[in-house]
Amino acid sequence: METALIIEKFILVAVIFGISLVVAMYSTYAERKIAAFFQDRIGPNRAGPFGILQPLADGAKMFMKEEIIPTHANAFLFIVGPSLAILTACIGSAVIPWGQQITIGNNVIDLQVTDINVGILYLFGVVSLGVYGVMIGGWASNNKYSLLGAIRAASQNISYEIAMGLSIIALLMLTGTLSLKEITAQQHGFWANGYFTWNFFRQPLGFIIFIVCSFAETNRTPFDLPECETELVGGYHTEYSSMKLGFYLFAEYINMFISSAVMATLYFGGYNYPFMDVVNEHLGSTWGPLVGVAVMFGKVFFFIFFFMWVRWTIPRFRYDQLMDLGWKILIPLAIANIVLTGVGSSLLTYLGY
Repeated sequence: METALIIEKFILVAVIFGISLVVAMYSTYAERKIAAFFQDRIGPNRAGPFGILQPLADGAKMFMKEEIIPTHANAFLFIVGPSLAILTACIGSAVIPWGQQITIGNNVIDLQVTDINVGILYLFGVVSLGVYGVMIGGWASNNKYSLLGAIRAASQNISYEIAMGLSIIALLMLTGTLSLKEITAQQHGFWANGYFTWNFFRQPLGFIIFIVCSFAETNRTPFDLPECETELVGGYHTEYSSMKLGFYLFAEYINMFISSAVMATLYFGGYNYPFMDVVNEHLGSTWGPLVGVAVMFGKVFFFIFFFMWVRWTIPRFRYDQLMDLGWKILIPLAIANIVLTGVGSSLLTYLGY
């Protein structure tokens, strides 16, 4: 039994890892196509039909390019930086529930690598470690532009993680658990007992704070100051080439994928959708949960599109504006949201709801 469980989890890890890499790879294609649409251009259209093979061509180019380590760089840390960035990006998916339990023959498979009772704390720990890859890479490059990008990334993460954590505290006050599986289960379906079950309807302000902080945590426009080309050439990865640069770029897109999955799980029901019980009853315990998985990925892809939409719509903040938004607006709003949530919950309990 133990061996079967280990094999099952190993296969699940391999599948999620593969999906993360494929989504990251084709997010680069989607981003270029969306940017082209917004700018009235065609975008990639040479490699395969509609340019669908462009990510493979880009990957081959990354592997085949010359690998350069600057003479005065710290060679060991220069390699550790991008390795740590891609590692922390990939391990965040371990606690995300991608669907309900699925039955294949006599086996019941849980579509979650592990359900730990402090899943949200695990995610925050992984996110906090991710910035070390950027800091190490920027410092080890022995380049002033890279170092400035690394410093920006560190201060940006510290600023926005506080507001993000406070927004989650308000959500935890309502759910009473740190387990992502239990939070998703509490959002079963879409409507129950006269109210919407998805947490977005209970915490709209918390969600807005969380998604703004997600843009900052993933270094996406309008918060991409760590790699601001107009000021810092390329930011923390100025000196990188070949697959080391590819790791940094992949890490950004994987982080975007995981952030989208976390938002879908915490606020939009994860794999839950309207009339899911009816669908599961008709399709059975094998095919029914797969519809939930498809719904989950549909929500994730919508958020990825939103990340890209914002990038090609809104201009970049100045660095002082970035810090002012984090410390002077988002953190006070998050604290106010906690107070409102506590007062509202107490009032509803007093009234007997």
